[in-house]
Amino acid sequence: MAKPLPVDHSLTSFWRSEPHSLDNFRSSETLPETSDIIIIGAGYAGASTAYHCLDHSPASEKPSIVILEARQACSGATGRNGGHLKPDVYNRIGNLAAEYGLEAAAEVAAFEMEHVSAVEAFVEKEKIDCDLEVNRVCEVQYDKSQLAKVKAGYDFLIAKGVETTRDVEFTPPESAEAVSGVKGALACFSQRTGRLWPYKFVMHLLEQVLSAGVNLQTNTPVTKVSEAPDTDGRWTVTTDRGSIRAKWVVFSTNAYTSALVPEYKHSIIPVRGFCSRIVVPNPPPSPLERSYTLRFNGWDYDYLIPRPDGSIIVGGGKSTYYQQDRDSWYNNTDDSRMVEGARRYFDNYMQRHFHGWENTGAYTDRVWSGIMGYSTDSLPHVGHVPRKPGQLIVAGFSGHGMPQIFLSARGIAKLIMEGASYEETGLPRLFKTTEDRLQSRRNNILQTYVQSSGAESKL
Repeated sequence: MAKPLPVDHSLTSFWRSEPHSLDNFRSSETLPETSDIIIIGAGYAGASTAYHCLDHSPASEKPSIVILEARQACSGATGRNGGHLKPDVYNRIGNLAAEYGLEAAAEVAAFEMEHVSAVEAFVEKEKIDCDLEVNRVCEVQYDKSQLAKVKAGYDFLIAKGVETTRDVEFTPPESAEAVSGVKGALACFSQRTGRLWPYKFVMHLLEQVLSAGVNLQTNTPVTKVSEAPDTDGRWTVTTDRGSIRAKWVVFSTNAYTSALVPEYKHSIIPVRGFCSRIVVPNPPPSPLERSYTLRFNGWDYDYLIPRPDGSIIVGGGKSTYYQQDRDSWYNNTDDSRMVEGARRYFDNYMQRHFHGWENTGAYTDRVWSGIMGYSTDSLPHVGHVPRKPGQLIVAGFSGHGMPQIFLSARGIAKLIMEGASYEETGLPRLFKTTEDRLQSRRNNILQTYVQSSGAESKL
């Protein structure tokens, strides 16, 4: 099986329709021979890691950092997502509580909720022009059995006094459609959330770290990382433009991790998704103010955010390809191709789902695909790569990285710059990458697929 590597000529997302001056930037004509830290990947995780490493180092002893990116800066999942900074404080958290215990699940919920405040404070401090708005999200439920499961988890968390769940408002069936404005809504939940232009946020981070001396090398795919450090304790990172030796190597490679760290072949799988931008020529009397998640059942959901320009970003459409063609999305790294069903899915989307949108003329302006790194146990891999001192990972966010990555990168910086133990970083215990997790052959991704399609014979 071929290594999961980024492809050329990827579809252009709306977020990347205004390329930044750093998009194809190289800080130097040639690669430096050595660096204190090499970060592989110039997306949300890579840029955040560089920022936090500088922030957690003394002014007089800033580390040398090189960021290597296979394509353009922020051209992977971050530059293709839905722009939704939505913590999960009751849905998946209920599942985590049942499996790992309430305390561990509550850690994850609090960590994700902290992201909204942390990103909001950072954007305000840096005056970043990235359309950040902190508001509410309305999660609409359509399926009775799924609603019963989520509501039971929500009630359990409320009963146990989990702090982050107290902010969540539940709307029962009799008023769900009126409150949400969504046709056929069975019930809905509402909570604090954020939305932003992710590419602009990341490019500001890169601007900032480059001004502090970080070396960015785009269009420089890494082909190999040495299996062991040399006698100086440095790892050799090989690219098609030469090699660099470094004391620390950080894999912020998400879907492409196993191409360089084979240990993660069964733990982080490339999964392709689709997103769109919908333009609204004749806005309705009451435009959307909140973000939305439309949850059709346990595996199928869409998410959408309203934009300041009046357009709507909508991601999802799994019902058009997920059950029928596993190869179109599972272990697939080709974000240059379209699935025709996904392209058509977003046509008349707002008219189909929202009251008062029938005569808006809303139409699909653009559809694109993106490659996410899904972990097979549904939890990110963060921390020291087992048995490889000096190699660290911040990847496997399963399409849910916006409320997890910024502070996960802070944890990575503490491990490197402060020599902190994992337990001292403030990272959730469940995010720690471990040998046991790498050895497990659990696969929640395919298990969900089997449950949705009865596809056991195809596994």
